[in-house]
Amino acid sequence: MIKADLITGFLGSGKTTFLKQYADFLLSENIRPGLLINDHGAVNVDVMLLQELEKKGCIIESVAGACDRDCHMRRFKTKLIALAMYGCGRVVIEPSGLFDTDEFFDSLREEPLDRMYEAGSVITVADAGLPEELSPLSRYFLASQCANAGSIIISKAQLYPPEKVQETVSRIRLALEETGADSDIDNRLIIPSGIAIDKDSMKRLSECGWRKSDFVKKYRDTGGFESLYFMNTGLSTEEIMKKTELLFSSRDYGFVFRVKGFIPQDGKWYELNAAKNTADIKETASGQEIVIVIGEQLNKEKIKGLFGGNNDA
Repeated sequence: MIKADLITGFLGSGKTTFLKQYADFLLSENIRPGLLINDHGAVNVDVMLLQELEKKGCIIESVAGACDRDCHMRRFKTKLIALAMYGCGRVVIEPSGLFDTDEFFDSLREEPLDRMYEAGSVITVADAGLPEELSPLSRYFLASQCANAGSIIISKAQLYPPEKVQETVSRIRLALEETGADSDIDNRLIIPSGIAIDKDSMKRLSECGWRKSDFVKKYRDTGGFESLYFMNTGLSTEEIMKKTELLFSSRDYGFVFRVKGFIPQDGKWYELNAAKNTADIKETASGQEIVIVIGEQLNKEKIKGLFGGNNDA
């Protein structure tokens, strides 16, 4: 049986950064990982962010959103079958930050996946700078992910004072309490001192398993969340960064959780990755000219006015 790990986390928490490190750890253990990237948007930017792992021997498959839940689940199942046929030693699933963990367990119970896979580790990545204002829907998804996690990584802790990190841990507990889930998470916490996670902690994460946790199911879809796509904006990296800062600084644009994409400039490609308190643009080997804004109660017209270009809202 192939172990299937699930890496969950709210939008912008650092799942992709962790996934790169986790895949490198598995490779160092002579385990060939298969990665299934299960994005919320119609354009799967995260796959492009992970292309370097393919050169190291990882197999990457993706499922983009933009279809109903039944269609999405069929695609998800088909990709898992393909990864098993490729001979992967372990499969790691990185879904959208809006993913309900029940989809993971439901899939593994279906034929023929029940003969191919067993649940491995469920790992949740939570940003130490978790916004104080989270809607009931956002708190629900955060809780549903943490409820089943064998380990919870508090990412980006080095960017915040210790009291801020503890406030985030307290907010996770409160979100779990709201759903009726077990809020005792102290023995599941991993708080790295920097971006990199040491090998002993990686070993612990690979063996942490998952928890059965009962909680009140409040939502069956992600209806409150939206993605806006802007292509061929013609904006420079400096202009994009300024506009991204505006999105997070004013509620006039709605509740923006994540901005990501690629920008061409001076014959080079740059990767954009931004959340509430962290924003980064760095050079990358290739890309597709696009900026994606993800959030809740988005003011579409106001955001369109910022980015212009060809877009599909």
